[in-house]
Amino acid sequence: MATEPGTQGGCAGLLKILADETRLAVVRQLMDGPKHVGDINASLELEQSLLSHHLKVLREAGLVLSRRDGKAVLYSLAPEYRSSLPGEAIDLGCCLISFDDITG
Repeated sequence: MATEPGTQGGCAGLLKILADETRLAVVRQLMDGPKHVGDINASLELEQSLLSHHLKVLREAGLVLSRRDGKAVLYSLAPEYRSSLPGEAIDLGCCLISFDDITG
């Protein structure tokens, strides 16, 4: 069940989901474009079952989409959460989460 963006409960729910470092790292990976689970795991180095759990949570929240790509599954960030601002940011409707380096 997807969380409704732009609503107070929806925003709080999305922020709670993204408060997990692993899920936030997965979302950041997907900001560069769609990836197979093996590609995500190559950089995060997690147990397959743990990564699958985090991807399931992100899918159920509507933050991540999945589609079959042959025998594999391709994951992508849901387009409604892509920020139109320059730089790396997620637009939750209630706030932006930026990955830009602010230290310069």
